Amino acid sequence: MAKIRHSLVAAVAAAGLLLTACSSTDDTSTDASASNAAAAESTITVEDNYGTQEITLPVEKVVATDNRSFEILDSWGVELVAAPKQLVPFTVENYKNDEGIIDLGTHREPNLEALAAAQPDLVVNGQRFAQHHDDIVKLAPEAAVVEFEPREGEPLDAELKRQVTELGKIFGKESEAEQLVADFDEALERAKAAYDPEQNVMAVNVSGGTIGYIAPSVGRTFGPIFDLLGLTPALEVTDASSNHQGDDISVEAIADANPDWLLVLDRDGGTNTRGTDEYIAATEVIENSDPLRNVTAIRDGKVVYAPEDTYTNESIITYTEILNDLADAFEAKN
Repeated sequence: MAKIRHSLVAAVAAAGLLLTACSSTDDTSTDASASNAAAAESTITVEDNYGTQEITLPVEKVVATDNRSFEILDSWGVELVAAPKQLVPFTVENYKNDEGIIDLGTHREPNLEALAAAQPDLVVNGQRFAQHHDDIVKLAPEAAVVEFEPREGEPLDAELKRQVTELGKIFGKESEAEQLVADFDEALERAKAAYDPEQNVMAVNVSGGTIGYIAPSVGRTFGPIFDLLGLTPALEVTDASSNHQGDDISVEAIADANPDWLLVLDRDGGTNTRGTDEYIAATEVIENSDPLRNVTAIRDGKVVYAPEDTYTNESIITYTEILNDLADAFEAKN
């Protein structure tokens, strides 16, 4: 009996040791899981137009309202919970056609309540929605709101690089951001090297069949290109406008200026007017105008059109495309 009792005591003791070991392992596993979760979550700070913004990583629920950001974020595989889908360029199909993305309307009639209901961790705001920044901050107090809209008085190239670099930090896409900057710089240098300053340049936009003048430096999209490349203006207008419509100009005034090169932005090509019966392509307006027929740029085939989605894009990717198109054209004709 003593031998049996001794064996039972030993077995119970062994079982106790086993249970203690299991409990210790479970506690260690739980602690490790908690530690891993804590390590996975971190914070970073970025400098935007409103100062220092602290962002908790990883960001899981993203809202984007900035036209300049859509193509960048899409190329990085960033998923959105909400966006003003009517303003998304038609070329960014993943966002434009995703029914799971909440539509925030337009900058003129924004649905900011829907933005708040999406409970975002991060809002990438800017361009047309820049006017709603303060309201967004109030309606989504738990979200980090960042805005990298090019600041007035700052060189556009530096501002585009700043935007993509800071977004790269937020989304862990630093190397991809560096590549976009490198692509832009390469395109810029190509266009600079290929341009002959003895040849003058005019930029215009077309909307609703009407031509508007885009002024050097201040005009939409092409204005800063004059400064970046040192383009020689074919015409300069006092108190020129910076708005999206440009300045009124007659085809006769364009013909009198007789530019060697003509740069054209098709505004309607980047909006919902595209594909409707109302749409008149910029190519049709420019190339079928009798008064412009003998203008040097048109006669010699030295007209460069911005990418069709430019008016609702204007990201660093868009400008890289524009600069490469200009470089191609300058190299072919010079």
